[in-house]
Amino acid sequence: MTIHELISALDDPTRLRLLRLLARMELAVGELADVLDQSQPRISRHVRILTEAGLVEKRKEGSWVFLRAAGHEDAAMAARAEDLLAAAEDEDALFAGVCAADRDRLAAIRSAREETAEVYFARHAEEWDRLRSLHSPDGAVEAELTRLLGVADAHDDPAPLGRLLDIGTGTGRMAELYAPSAQHVAAIDKSPEMLRIARARLQHLPPARLSLLQGDFLALPFEDENFDTVLFHQVLHYAQAPERALAEAARVTRPGGTIAIVDFAAHAREDLRTEQAHARLGFTDAQMQTLLKGAGFTPVADSALSGSELTVRIWTGRRPARPQTGTVHPLPTRTDTKRKASK
Repeated sequence: MTIHELISALDDPTRLRLLRLLARMELAVGELADVLDQSQPRISRHVRILTEAGLVEKRKEGSWVFLRAAGHEDAAMAARAEDLLAAAEDEDALFAGVCAADRDRLAAIRSAREETAEVYFARHAEEWDRLRSLHSPDGAVEAELTRLLGVADAHDDPAPLGRLLDIGTGTGRMAELYAPSAQHVAAIDKSPEMLRIARARLQHLPPARLSLLQGDFLALPFEDENFDTVLFHQVLHYAQAPERALAEAARVTRPGGTIAIVDFAAHAREDLRTEQAHARLGFTDAQMQTLLKGAGFTPVADSALSGSELTVRIWTGRRPARPQTGTVHPLPTRTDTKRKASK
């Protein structure tokens, strides 16, 4: 990229707004069009210019195109352009106001979509198990997940899963399945209807070993490093920002703890997006590896189970154990250095 190409790409108010939005999160072309109240063809033209300048990267998923700010490890000018826009937002009140309004509109649009998903969940809560069975062979998936979690081989440990967190518990099937192998199960779901069904299903479990809570996987109502095992079972494809969901899961996972994600492999079933509120049409192995590593997990093992139309994938990871410090002294921080220099 030449300096002329960079300046030409930045020389438009709409493209500046696009870059500030994409600096926050990955977005679909349609989402950007809604936020900026412009047509998709017009947004696509701006995106093409930004992509050719190396400022934006595209990812196709079914009929949708997702965009994100390009990685700048090997592109110094692009990185400086991002720094310039961040500084402009800090110092230019008019530009900052436009960017803030764009983010507010984006939040409103996403909130409306989440409400649509919640309506769907409430409508289909009692038939959720049946709907899920159409997509994957549940018995085989559960057996493979049990194997990957090491439950079957933990003969000397009455609770090999330790404290288990089931995120997006739905009807409570996973909590029911793994309660005998856990010291305590915390099951969380955003839908009150789902929790009502889960409570009915799990009423035989001792209250001291089960917690059923309403909550969002982006703001888990637990303290840091609280769980030994964290499970996402057929729920991550509902996340608009799966990287944020995994980062929050990492926060509540103890060092050395395990995460397991059961979801669909990447597919092209657009009807799942339109009819069942899926935000993602599954995940590729590369995407999941990036998500796990980005959240601080080390990928461990994975597996695939093919169905009639969709393949179910299971990915597991581990949060690294806290290093032994011993007598090793930490390196001085920038603040420490400044303090010494001022003495």
